[in-house]
Amino acid sequence: MPTPEEQLAEAKKQLGLPQIVAICGSTRFMTEMTEADLRETAAGRIVVKPGCDLKSPHELWSDPAGAEALKVRLDDLHRAKIRLADEVLVVGDYLGDSTRAEIAYARSLGKPVRFTHPEVGPGA
Repeated sequence: MPTPEEQLAEAKKQLGLPQIVAICGSTRFMTEMTEADLRETAAGRIVVKPGCDLKSPHELWSDPAGAEALKVRLDDLHRAKIRLADEVLVVGDYLGDSTRAEIAYARSLGKPVRFTHPEVGPGA
């Protein structure tokens, strides 16, 4: 019996889906993520990336308690995006704890990891 991951890979193949790239990195690099999204999309890839920048003010996370609960949900959602993806692209020249955890998670799933700044990648 194939694993869920193998079933997903086969379904994506049968559907003829293009490569799916999950963009990871600190939300301080949201502008760079948007540029990476544009370039990956132009190259024919489906892109999934963080959709909320909790460092920028917004009514959805203006309440501290609500913001903390939202961060937990967003972290879970981003791990799901990594599971869905065929590969991960790490954006930016800084790797914080969350990004390092995302890289480790992607690698634990056997996902290839690329870096916009390869000099930060080898030890990550």
